[in-house]
Order: sequence, then C-alpha cells, then structure tokens
Amino acid sequence: MKTKLKSHRGAAKRIRKTATGKLMMSRAGNRHLLSHKTSRRKRGYNLPVELHATVRKSVKRLLPYI
Repeated sequence: MKTKLKSHRGAAKRIRKTATGKLMMSRAGNRHLLSHKTSRRKRGYNLPVELHATVRKSVKRLLPYI
C-alpha cells in the first residue's frame, strides 16, 4: 500500500484551481505602502493571476491532489 502525500498547506491556501484546470493565485503588492499608489493600480491587485508556466511544475509537487 502506497502512503498518501501531504499537501503543502501554505501553498494550498494561496493557490486554487479553476474549472478549466488553470492554477490561479492573488497578485502581490496589495498589503502595505498603499497610500502613494493610484486607485487604478490598487484595483488591479485584486484580480487573480494565472501561475506562470515555469512555476507550475514545482507547485504540482507541493499540491499533488489539486
């Protein structure tokens, strides 16, 4: 019997999978130093972004069952 792999809980809280199979995450830059950024720029940070292809392989290792 093969043991089950554990998901990396930090990655699991940050990355989700869409119905079409894309891996999405939230953008960086919306935590602090917001006063000098424009409203338009801050609104853009709220939109999710697809994971880059170069990172996808390592994320699959962290989240084997996603």
